[in-house]
Amino acid sequence: MTNPHWIYTQTIKTFAAGAEPPFEDEAELLHTWGKVWGIDNDVGRIRSILMHRPGTEMNVVDPAKRLAEIGSYGDPAVGWYFQSDTPPDIPLMQSQHDAYVAALQAEGVEVHFVDGEAGNRLKQVYTRDPLIMVKGGAIVCRMGARIRRGEELAITRTLARLGIPILRTISGSGIMEGGSFAWLNEKTCAIGVGVRVNREGAEQVGEVLARQGVELLIVELTGYDIHLDVSFLMIDRDLAILNPMGLPYSFLEELTRRGIRYIETDPGDDPWIVNSIAIAPGKLLIPEGATNRTLDRLAASGVTWTTVPYAAVHKNGGGLHCSTTPLIRDKV
Repeated sequence: MTNPHWIYTQTIKTFAAGAEPPFEDEAELLHTWGKVWGIDNDVGRIRSILMHRPGTEMNVVDPAKRLAEIGSYGDPAVGWYFQSDTPPDIPLMQSQHDAYVAALQAEGVEVHFVDGEAGNRLKQVYTRDPLIMVKGGAIVCRMGARIRRGEELAITRTLARLGIPILRTISGSGIMEGGSFAWLNEKTCAIGVGVRVNREGAEQVGEVLARQGVELLIVELTGYDIHLDVSFLMIDRDLAILNPMGLPYSFLEELTRRGIRYIETDPGDDPWIVNSIAIAPGKLLIPEGATNRTLDRLAASGVTWTTVPYAAVHKNGGGLHCSTTPLIRDKV
């Protein structure tokens, strides 16, 4: 056998890898990428998470830039906004964020932080939004707010450092933010579309999900609500907590049809209660401000929780859920 071309082709045939198992197969990920990155649910025990500690980016808030007619701070010419009646208390934000990190670490969660400086992107603490974790890796989003454009670069560098596969980057005219993405179960996801997420962005995410055999539900958000996670959160395998005022009735019907029970928040609750986070099935970290009525409903459903003060970070426009992106969760 002296024909070089024949030797070459037979060698290539013998050592071809083939298409199966698929990319997101656990053994394939472990062999190729060193870890089984990605998630297929929103309630399995969190093993690894991505965060950003508030820092010098908060200095962009100028107390002289008061939008009296709105009641918050901002500069439309630059693009930043801080929706509070008082300027940020940066040391308090940092201490509350540090306590949140400590609470996660106490549960055995490995906490990673975003690489690089945030510039003047004062929303970068909300790491939920620049990426979405699916089976096998990440989808890098395209942010819907001007002040947040550019966070995608820091996220991409961080993913590369950690060795997390990037399965898609939202492109073209698509806009997508991870706070509007939710896993209902391993075969079903939901995306809320509205002022900060459009159907083009949702459809690009859906293309990745379809290849993994995952169904995508589109939820029309109400008014100027920016994300699904201000109104909806899975907290156990078949249990959610939600604010029905921010969701269409058709979505509530869909949840019931799929066997997902839900607890409605009370009008007396701090609205950020929905923006809690499940660290394991039926085990939550929640902010202060839940009414006894809501806590009783949680307890009656077998849910336990630890309270984490987070009001100073809420003033920047996000909560506990917004401030994290789980990178690895256990299956449920």
